[in-house]
Amino acid sequence: MTVTTLLTLALVLLVSLVVLGGWSVLVANRLNRLHVRTDAAWAAVDSALARRSVVARAVAEVCPDQALATRLRTAADRAETADRDRREDEENAVGRLLAEWDRVALSPGLRAELEEAELRVILARRVHNDAVRDTLALRRHRAVRWLRLAGGAPPPTYFEIAEPEGGMDAAGTASLRLRPAARVLLVDPDDRLLLFEGIDPVRPTAPFWYTVGGGVEDGENPRTAAARELTEETGLAVAPAALVGPVWRRYAVYSFDEQETETEEWYFLLRIADQLAPDTSGFSDLERRTVLRHRWWDLDELAASDVTVYPVRLAEMLPEVLAGEWDGRTRTVH
Repeated sequence: MTVTTLLTLALVLLVSLVVLGGWSVLVANRLNRLHVRTDAAWAAVDSALARRSVVARAVAEVCPDQALATRLRTAADRAETADRDRREDEENAVGRLLAEWDRVALSPGLRAELEEAELRVILARRVHNDAVRDTLALRRHRAVRWLRLAGGAPPPTYFEIAEPEGGMDAAGTASLRLRPAARVLLVDPDDRLLLFEGIDPVRPTAPFWYTVGGGVEDGENPRTAAARELTEETGLAVAPAALVGPVWRRYAVYSFDEQETETEEWYFLLRIADQLAPDTSGFSDLERRTVLRHRWWDLDELAASDVTVYPVRLAEMLPEVLAGEWDGRTRTVH
């Protein structure tokens, strides 16, 4: 190899390192800005929720039903002091109690103050979740993971609570719809879990993984719906009684295809004795457009991965479900 060739290779390598280094610095700076944005958005959510708790106590002071007033004050206190893991449940408790209120009985001033506080929570939560989505999307890029450009910063998490009065669309009118759902934790003989990877049509660059299942139709109970969804999405037909559970309950508010949805999901467990190649021919048109692939996940591999998965603590919680017979309790997950 000639000296000229060596110099050329060295120059190419140097230029490549400079380009890679420059790109890495730009991406690292962008990630830092995204994390700062997410932290600021969470501070706004925290402030809006604290304001709602203050107004909730003011509402409790004028409530003629002392039992309801006491429950509301207690819920507001618990929400303000809850840690991040419990915050969603406690804030939802405040929201449910406020929903029980006859707002017509409130003074116009207090009613307007409550509605403003609730609106601030809606807007702050949506801004925060948008920031989380953008941050997670960049963190998932292979080069970002390989070069560890996120450093030691933990990935941000979504904040999901029910929006009052049916939520709010662009016109300021109610938009939230309730969608009960039933899901199946389908586990093979090697304790691997079947998950689907899907996308939101309006955010195709932010894929996520989720379990078998879907909405509960009119006239169905969650167990029957879970068995039906299992057949439609995998081709596996089982009697509803074969499903164990519900082992989990998950409450969430999410946006899909520009529709805000409130959901209560019931999770059932099914172990199968043989390997299964899922038959997805029963997918709906929407599923064919939004489901990218399916995969059997080893739980250790899933726990070590940084993919987005729902429920978010699935890999952490499932070993307890698989450890022995179900004890009859339905646990709340996020």
